Amino acid sequence: MSSMQSNSSANVTFVRPATFFINGFSNVPHAKYYYVFLSLVYVVTVLGNSFIMCIIYLARRLHTAKYIAVFHLAFSDLCGSSALIPKVIDTFLFEHQVISFEACLANMFFVYHFMNLQSLTLLVLAYDRLVAICFPLQYHAIVTKPAMFLIIGVMWMLSVTFFSVLVSLLNRLSLCRSNVIDSYFCDHFLIYRLACNDNSINILIGKISFGLLICTPLILIIITYFCISVALLKIAHGADRIKAIKTCTSHLILVTIGYLPIISNNIASITTLFHPNTRLINNSLTQTIPPMLNPIIYTLKTEEVMQSIKELYKRRKMNTVVERRIKCNWKNSKQKLQV
Repeated sequence: MSSMQSNSSANVTFVRPATFFINGFSNVPHAKYYYVFLSLVYVVTVLGNSFIMCIIYLARRLHTAKYIAVFHLAFSDLCGSSALIPKVIDTFLFEHQVISFEACLANMFFVYHFMNLQSLTLLVLAYDRLVAICFPLQYHAIVTKPAMFLIIGVMWMLSVTFFSVLVSLLNRLSLCRSNVIDSYFCDHFLIYRLACNDNSINILIGKISFGLLICTPLILIIITYFCISVALLKIAHGADRIKAIKTCTSHLILVTIGYLPIISNNIASITTLFHPNTRLINNSLTQTIPPMLNPIIYTLKTEEVMQSIKELYKRRKMNTVVERRIKCNWKNSKQKLQV
């Protein structure tokens, strides 16, 4: 009887809010200008990543294992920005700050999932460069298209499974402290802190998430480039060494843009007192700017992509000339028949 009473009391005290209130940018002065800026960032992100995906799809010379990974990075950037920026603009610019519990968890899943895929894809591209420079003769045998599809498939399975568990574990929490989230999206860290019951599992999985998203891929990329540096030192001819380094520059810039702001923000938040508004703006920029810059960097800094763009432009121009000639000949023949 006493156990039944304790169970019923537990059920009474368990709180799951029907909605959350997203409060992140509410106190930022002149925030509307920032939302306009985010809108422009999103437009450039969509156009840039769509462009690089189209180039890879249309150019046969880019139908390689490496560019399958580049295509996947562009796709992840596009989806990640689409999961975040339109929702932020809708939430704050149009004052739709109330979000249902289920929609909040769904938003959290997609934001974290695509962030994780972006990070893991950068690791895959580092692996591609490692094999290309350290094992050049075996490169086409090791880095094959089926192998790349398999790697990406495993990435998706692991990411979907992990973040499904991360999100579903929030259902066991009694969120009785508040229903206000002081962020610009449904942040896992801020939600489990609203719990009144034991949230130790959520804290643990949150730390594992940070390690999975940031620390592990970055450490592996650093190890990869250490091995690449050793291999480059063994190359006798300076011209060959410079050529090998050039193949890594685009990826190194992407890694720097992707990881440096996040690491800087985390270090700064530990060592100095950040104003909440500054922290929110910094975090939002680290999530939105890299997906916008990635396709620009790959387009401008990669010779194969630039060459493919030129070839597609020439082909398109030739096709236009041929179409005009056909139309012109058709009109002339039609006029002769009428005469």
